Amino acid sequence: MPLVAGIDSSTQSCKVLVKDAITGRLVRHGKASHPSGSEIHPEHWWSAFQEATAAAGGLDDVAAVSIAGQQHGMVCLDSSGDVVRPALLWDDTRTANDARELILEAGDGDFEAGAHHWARTTGTVPVASLTATKLRWLARHEPENARRVAAVCLPHDWLSWRLAGYGPGSGPRSLEKLYTDRSDASGTGYFSASRGAYLADVLERTLGHVPSLPTVLAPLEFMGETPAGTLIGPGAGDNAAAALGVNAAVGDVVISLGTSGTVFAVSEVQAADASGLVAGFADATGKYLPLVCTLNATTVFDVTAQLLGTDLPGLGELALSAPAGSHGLTLIPYFEGERTPNLPDATASLHGMTLGNYTPANLARASIEAIICSLADGLAALEAQGVTARKIILVGGGAKSPAVQQITADVLGLSVIVPALSEYVADGAARQAAAVLRRQFIEWPLDAKQVMLSTCGTVQTPSNVLARYREQTKASYPSLR
Repeated sequence: MPLVAGIDSSTQSCKVLVKDAITGRLVRHGKASHPSGSEIHPEHWWSAFQEATAAAGGLDDVAAVSIAGQQHGMVCLDSSGDVVRPALLWDDTRTANDARELILEAGDGDFEAGAHHWARTTGTVPVASLTATKLRWLARHEPENARRVAAVCLPHDWLSWRLAGYGPGSGPRSLEKLYTDRSDASGTGYFSASRGAYLADVLERTLGHVPSLPTVLAPLEFMGETPAGTLIGPGAGDNAAAALGVNAAVGDVVISLGTSGTVFAVSEVQAADASGLVAGFADATGKYLPLVCTLNATTVFDVTAQLLGTDLPGLGELALSAPAGSHGLTLIPYFEGERTPNLPDATASLHGMTLGNYTPANLARASIEAIICSLADGLAALEAQGVTARKIILVGGGAKSPAVQQITADVLGLSVIVPALSEYVADGAARQAAAVLRRQFIEWPLDAKQVMLSTCGTVQTPSNVLARYREQTKASYPSLR
C-alpha cells in the first residue's frame, strides 16, 4: 500500500495528511499553527511544517509528497540561499498604490487601457495581493534589500525547496533547484499562464532586475526528492489544490464560504477580465481556474445570529422557517465594503422593511440569501468569461448549514454538491502526489451529498429573489448600472 502526503501551508497553519495512494483513505494527520500577521519570516513555516509532519508520523514511509500553499507571498533569497527579509503575504495591503501605478504605467496614464493590457498579458489586473506589486514596494522602500535579491519564490516553492534539502547557506547553485507549478505562478503578476513563460519586463519594472525564478513544472512532473528518497511533486496554490481536493472538473463551480467568499471554476480557457473582478489563474491539471473573491461571507451569519440571540444552527432553523424571498426583506451585505462588485467604501443596508415582515425568521433568511446572491454576482462574472456552470460544489465552514445548502440551490437554480467537511487543500495536494507517483490523476471517492433545487411552494420563485437583490443593489449603487 503506497502512501502519499499532502501539505497545506496556509496563512494560519500547516496541515499534513498521509493517505493511501490508491484509495485516498486517510491514514494519519498532523497540524501546527503559524504566527499571525501579514509579514512573516518563512522559517516559521518550516518550523510548523516539521512540527505538523512529526505529529503525522513523519514522511519516511511516504512515496510522494506535494505542498500547497497560500498564494502571492513574496519570498526573496540572496545568492547564498538566505531569506533577505520577512515575506509579505497576500493580505498585506501596503502595496495598493503600487498596483494602481503598474496599471497606469501599462496604459501610458490611461487606467482602462492599462487594465486591458494586464488582463490580456497575465489574465489578472494587479491588486495589492500580487507578488509583482510587493517587489515594486521592496525596490522603492528597501532598495538595499532589493539589490540583494538573487531569487524570488512563493511560500509553497520555498517549502518544497527546503524539503529537498536546501536552505540558508546552500549557495547560488541551489537557487536553480527552486520549482513551482503554473497555478501558483499565475498569481504572481509576472507569469503568463497562456504562454507558459515569465515576463522579464514586469520584473525589470518592479524589482529593477530579473532574479532567478522557480522552474515551472507540468502537473505530473517532479524535480526533487527528500533526502530519504520521497518524490516531491510540483505543489499548487491553495485554490487550485482545493479544486483537486473536491474532484472539480470543467463545468464545476466551487463556492467556498469562509470569512470571505470565493467562487472559482475549472475552465479550458484563461479569463481576461479587464474589470479586475475575475482573476485569470491557472489550475493544477493544465487548465485554468478563473476566480472571484468577495469580502463578506460567514461573518454576516455570525453578526446576524448574535443580533437575534441565537447561534449558527439556530440561525439556519429560523431561515428555513421563512419563505424564499423573506417576505420582501432584502439585505445588501457589504458590511466590510466589497470587492465584487468593486465597492470598497460601501456599507450594509436592509431594504423592504414593513411591520409585517420585520421578523427574526425573515431577517435570518435575508442574511443567508444576501450572501448567496452576492456570490451569484461572482458566478455571473465567471459566466461572462465563458464559464458554463453545470453544478455547484459548496465548501468551507458556512457550507455545513443545511439552510445555506438549500438556499444556495434555490437562489442559483442549480444542484449543489456538499462534500463532507475536510481539509480540501491538503486533500488536493495529496491527490497530486498520488498522480505524480502513478503518472495519472486518479479520482478518489468523494464523501458528499447532493442538494436539489427546492420543489416546495414558495411565495417567490428563487429567480425573483436574485432579481430583486440585484435591482436593490443597483438602486443603492447607481455606478453598477
